[in-house]
Amino acid sequence: MTDLSEPRPDGPPAPALPDHNHDDPVESAVIARLASNWTRRASVKKTEPDLDDLFEAGRPDYPEHLLPFRDHPTYLALDDSVLRRLLAWAWVAFNKNVMDNEQRVVNPGFSLIASGAFGAGFDESVAQAVTQAMVDEQYHTLMHLNAITVTRRRRGWRMPESALPLAKKARRHEERLARADHGWQRELVTLAFTTVSEMSINAYLDLMAQDEEVQPINRVTAELHNRDEYCHSSISKEIALAVYRSLGPEQREFFVEALGDGLAAFGANDFTTWRRIVALLGIEGGEAMMRDVENEPGRSLLVQDYSGLHDLCAEMGVLDDVSFDWKSVTVR
Repeated sequence: MTDLSEPRPDGPPAPALPDHNHDDPVESAVIARLASNWTRRASVKKTEPDLDDLFEAGRPDYPEHLLPFRDHPTYLALDDSVLRRLLAWAWVAFNKNVMDNEQRVVNPGFSLIASGAFGAGFDESVAQAVTQAMVDEQYHTLMHLNAITVTRRRRGWRMPESALPLAKKARRHEERLARADHGWQRELVTLAFTTVSEMSINAYLDLMAQDEEVQPINRVTAELHNRDEYCHSSISKEIALAVYRSLGPEQREFFVEALGDGLAAFGANDFTTWRRIVALLGIEGGEAMMRDVENEPGRSLLVQDYSGLHDLCAEMGVLDDVSFDWKSVTVR
C-alpha cells in the first residue's frame, strides 16, 4: 500500500493517515480501506485486510446503554429484529453526526482561521496547522462513511444517512448564522461552534471507542478518529484564547453567548434524529415514547465530560458569563 506520509519529491510531505497499530487487524483494515478510497488508485497493491471479513454479525452496532429510551416499556417490548435495526440506525446517526459536524461546522471554521478572518496576529504556522487539520477532517469523514457502508452491506439494510435530518449541532449552527446581522457575527458564531466541537469531540467519540461490546470496526473507527482530535483540541483552544483576547467588548460578549449556545447543542441528545429513526422503523407507540423521554430530567445530555471547555472558559475568565449549567456535566 502506498505510504501517504512519505515526502513527495515536488513538494511538502503529504498529510499523514491517522496513527494506528499495524499489528491490530481491525485498525489496519480501517486504515487500508481509507487509503485505498482516498488515493483512488487502480494499480495492483499488496493484499489488504477487508473490513467485511472483520465484521462480526453477532455484535451490536451501537451501545444500547446510550439510547435515551433504553428503559422505556415500548423499547423493552421490541422484537429482536426491530431492536437490531434500531441499533444499526443509531450507528448510522452517530456517524452522520460526526460527518455533518466536520463538514458544516469545523472545516468552515478552520477555513476562516486559515484565511486570517479574525485578525488575531496569527503567523503562517497557524494557517498551516489548521489547513492540515482540515485535511484530517476529510480523512475522518471518509473513515466514518466507510464504516457505515460496511454496516449497510453486511446487514443487508439500506439505511441511507440522507434519510436522517441534519445533525443537531450543525442545525443549531445554521440557525445562528441565519440570525446574524453582520459578517463578524457569523464569523464568531462559526469560531465558537468550531471551538466547542473540536474540544468536545473526544468525549463524544469515547462513547463508542471505549465500548468493548460493540462491533469492532465501529469501535476502532471512533478510536482512530479520536487520536487525531487530541491534537486538534489543543490547537482550537489556543486559537480561541488568542481571538477572544483580541476582541472588543461587544464582540467578546457576542462570542461568549455563542459559545454557550454551542455548549448546549454539542452534548445534547438529538431527539429530532431519534424521532426520525423511530418513524422509519414504524415502531408502534414510538412517538409517545419520544414524548415521554424528551423532557425527562437526565435524558437531554449524551456527552457528559466538559472538562476541556470548562478549562477554556476559566482561562478566558467567563465561567460565570457563559449560559451553561456546569453542574449538570462532568468537569475534572
